[in-house]
Amino acid sequence: MSTSPPAPPPQDRTLIEVDSVSKWFGDLVAVSDVSFSIGPGVTALLGPNGAGKSTMLRMLCGLAAPSSGSVQVLGRNPKTDPSVMRHIGIAPQQEQVFEHLTALEFVTMSARLHGVADPEQAAAQVLQVVELDPTDPRKLPTYSKGMRQRVKLAQATVHGPSVILLDEPLSGLDPRQRIHMVELFHRMGDEGRCVIVSSHVLEEVERFGSNILVIAQGRLAAQGDFHGIRDLMDDRPRRLQIETDEPRALAGALLAQGFISAVELVDTASVVLDTNDVRAFSRAIAPLARDIDANLFEVRSLDESLESVFKYLVGGR
Repeated sequence: MSTSPPAPPPQDRTLIEVDSVSKWFGDLVAVSDVSFSIGPGVTALLGPNGAGKSTMLRMLCGLAAPSSGSVQVLGRNPKTDPSVMRHIGIAPQQEQVFEHLTALEFVTMSARLHGVADPEQAAAQVLQVVELDPTDPRKLPTYSKGMRQRVKLAQATVHGPSVILLDEPLSGLDPRQRIHMVELFHRMGDEGRCVIVSSHVLEEVERFGSNILVIAQGRLAAQGDFHGIRDLMDDRPRRLQIETDEPRALAGALLAQGFISAVELVDTASVVLDTNDVRAFSRAIAPLARDIDANLFEVRSLDESLESVFKYLVGGR
């Protein structure tokens, strides 16, 4: 039995190596030829629902084997080397929990399975870290969604793992709890641990850190810091609808600027346009409306869903 959590790895060490990994279930390809390497710190796994994020996390923690390619965590295969599980913590998106257990009992059980010395004390401490009362006598099914999310994080970290995999961990949390959780992720990353946080919400990912893996349709669509990927998304072609009392005049003024590729007058109060330079449009729209004495009531994107963004990143450029 281990008597203490494993020491965090050096900051410059590669902790996860994924090489040409694919995973299919019959005719369904969930992950297709994905390669990346990750070191300590917080990494966001960003993609729409059904993109392959959860499948990738399952392969990283050894719950599923790649159909082809290789996964290495701390230099070992998590599917065939059970010893590496001592260094991995996972909080799945699913919420199957033991109904007859309190939070303390549930996290204590996880600590005991990982060989943590004084498991109940370790469980109590980590529950306090996620702002839950370890003396709460209620059973887990009575907890709110946000409370259950924090219990899952507690059981994933009670043994001090070097690699922490979190599948949609902010779902169900209120704004203050989200801020606290993100701060906790960064604290663990600063300790030299590798924290992978999956999400389908772009605004959430901005808070996680600079390293982002974008997965769409089972493929790695982009990798890099948030600002670079945000720029890549912002630079894609965009369809916008403008509500104004002068749609024809405003459409003509925008066309004259040269960054509008198509315009359609929808009715007497709105116009739809296509642009390849949304930044130039954003800078120009208010001054142009002022110059022609037009009132702007609303400007909105018609293709702002993550699915459309990721489709562009994968194959639309």
